[in-house]
Amino acid sequence: MKGVKPLILATVVAATSPVLMANELDTVKNKSSEINELAKKSQNKIDNIADSMQNRLQKFKALNKEIDGLSVYNAQLQKQIANQVEEMDNLNASMDQVSVIERQITPLMLRMINGLEQFVALDVPFLQQERSERIAKLHALMDRADVASSEKFRRVLEAYQVEVDYGRTIEAYTALQDVDGKEREVDFLRIGRLELIYLTRDGQQAGAWDKEQKAFVKLDDSAISQINKGLRIARKQLAPDMLTLPIQAAE
Repeated sequence: MKGVKPLILATVVAATSPVLMANELDTVKNKSSEINELAKKSQNKIDNIADSMQNRLQKFKALNKEIDGLSVYNAQLQKQIANQVEEMDNLNASMDQVSVIERQITPLMLRMINGLEQFVALDVPFLQQERSERIAKLHALMDRADVASSEKFRRVLEAYQVEVDYGRTIEAYTALQDVDGKEREVDFLRIGRLELIYLTRDGQQAGAWDKEQKAFVKLDDSAISQINKGLRIARKQLAPDMLTLPIQAAE
């Protein structure tokens, strides 16, 4: 009996080994599948982490580039602000001087107007009413508080410019003039400030301003044709041409 037991055990072992091996193989396969699945999940996590890190790296680079640009921009703004502060200081200093300048320029304008008035009074007596009215308007302008000093000064300079232009232009105009004790309508011919000549409307009598006598003197009848020619040139009825007139020498 003792010799039979080992045989039975071996038979049992032999009979059960394929089943155990199959179970163990399935277990190994299952474990392998779980490991593969875990490895796959781990790889996915690694890939996600790598993608996230790459995105963050790109964002970091972009932010650094933006920061560099902002640094340059801020540096430029600092320069502009410094310049603006300096300009504001200069403006404040200028504003402090405005009242001083205005106190100085007002007397200057008054002297300029008075000087212009004296000049017109001593000048050749052409367009007397027009020129006197211009000066009267300047005096009235100086009394107005609603007009800025800059505008007043501009108007004074404008009046001076008009007077300067008279000296280099030729002009014809009609006005009343005392001729032989009678007030008559005449045509005046002004040639700069060199000469002021009149011719009666009937073309029979002419006169010229004499600076020494401070009065009009009668001209010879021989000058009438040239005066008529000068009047037509001044009115742009004739092309510019040579004139033979008794012009006084400039002082």
